[in-house]
Parts: sequence; structure tokens; C-alpha cells
Amino acid sequence: GVPELADRAEVDLPDMTGRVCVVTGANTGIGRVTALELARKGAHVIVACRSRDKTMPVIEAIVAETGNPQVEFLALDLARFDAIRESAAELLARDLPIHVLVNNAGLAGVREVSPEGYEVMFAVNHLGTFLFTLLLAERIIASGPARIVTVASRAHERCYRIPWDELKQPARSLTGMGAYQVSKLCNVLFSRLLAKRLEGTGVTTYSLHPGVVATDIWRAIPWPFDAIGKAFMISVEQGAATSLYCATAPELAHVSGRYYDACKEKKPNRAALDDALGAELWERSLAITGAPDLRPATTGALRPG
Repeated sequence: GVPELADRAEVDLPDMTGRVCVVTGANTGIGRVTALELARKGAHVIVACRSRDKTMPVIEAIVAETGNPQVEFLALDLARFDAIRESAAELLARDLPIHVLVNNAGLAGVREVSPEGYEVMFAVNHLGTFLFTLLLAERIIASGPARIVTVASRAHERCYRIPWDELKQPARSLTGMGAYQVSKLCNVLFSRLLAKRLEGTGVTTYSLHPGVVATDIWRAIPWPFDAIGKAFMISVEQGAATSLYCATAPELAHVSGRYYDACKEKKPNRAALDDALGAELWERSLAITGAPDLRPATTGALRPG
């Protein structure tokens, strides 16, 4: 079902009529609430998810609840680079502007490697998000003013390095928390680096901690960790508030590259502010994904990648 009115995301959104918003992983959890609230405010929402079968009922529910028929499906599997390229090409072929990209999709607690041979949380949460964003960057710049919002996590605060040598094998611990923390540090770094490259283009970036939210992202974590954890979690509606704030708040229009928690700016950990680590992450991510590079502080011209 769709959240009842009492459970609405606790943030006042401006009118979004005429704005095109892409939300990844929006068939469950905070992504679904993010898509719902944007649609409620009149946005044209593109819900980018792996499964059409699981997503169409969600889209139908959002349309029924909001009366906004402009809610569309885009197939997106962030674990596979070829699939990401196909999705980006299909989206660009629709010839729509992209005013807001919410990189919401993510995995937690999964101990395996991606089809490309990378630890799967790093692959989906960072590499897939990196590639998808850069493939859409030129269109987003052309649509400016525009925003790129990446859902990270407070989990990044316990991570001070990127263990490159470990990123080609499954997560080591039972909960996979170490690998998850790495992927979320990459999200915060990526958002900050992107802000520098997009300076002067009218595109601003934000990363955020949504709160510890009871969503399907934890489905792979074994009992009793999941039961204990969920007792301390907030609702998906509360969890979507910071994503929605970063995606729409008028007062953030000239702020970029910052990190947010509970709809307020917060300082990320020191590793997330490390320019050398960021530069290495950017170069390695380009090499791994073959994404087109964004030159820093230009009019946003893309180098052929």
C-alpha cells in the first residue's frame, strides 16, 4: 500500500510542476516515499528500478494517490555496467530534461561479488551510481538549475580508508557492515567531487544520511541482527525527509557538495574531506566503469570516455 496521509514525509515541498525527477530504487522504502511526495507536488517522476513487475504496482499506487499521471518506469540494474548504459541511453532517448536525480538505490548486508567482479555493495552503491550519474551529466547540466542527490549514510563515519585490495571479493563480516561503510564513504566523496566539477554549471549536489530506516535494504542481514536493529529505526516517511529536502529546498539552491542529516548540514568524517582519496576514487572509478569524465569547473563539457 501507499503511506496514509498521516505518515507523509515531514518536509514542506515547493511546487514541482514541470520538473523532471529521476529516483533510483524507488519501488520500496524511502525511494518510494521520495517518488510519491515529488509526484504529489506535480513533478514528472521516473522510477528507475530493476524489476518492472515489482515497480508497476507501486507506480499505479502513486498515480492513484496523487492524481499525477506522469510517473514512469525505467529499467535500471546498478550491478551491471552494460545494463546501466542501456538504461541511460533509453532515458536520454526520451528527450526529457532532468532537473533532479536522486541516487537512492542501494544494497546492504549482501556478501557476494557483482557480475563485473567487484564487492557487490561497492559495485551497486558506488560504481553503478557513479556511472549512471556521469552518463546523464550532460543532460542534467543542459536542464539546469538542477540537483543531484546521493543517499549515503552515517555508516561512512566509521570508515577512514578505501581497501582497494579487498574490493574484488565478497564482504568479510557476517553483516557486511565494513564493506557497506566503504560504499557509503564513496557516496559522500563522490557527491563532493561532483560539486567541484559542476561548479558554475547551475547543477548542485548533496549527500545525506537518511536516518536509520526500517527498509528492505536490510533484508539480507541475518536474524537476530535484523530484529534488534529494526527496533531502533525510524519510519520510511521520516527517512525520506532529508532526500526530499536536498532535492527541493529553495534555500539550498546555491549550496553544493555538502552532507546532510535530519535536514541539516553536517560535517562528514575526515576521510570524506580528503582530496587525495577523492581524486584516487574518481580516477579508479572512471577506469573501472569507463564513464565519461567531467572536467572540473568548465561549462560542464564532457571529455569522450
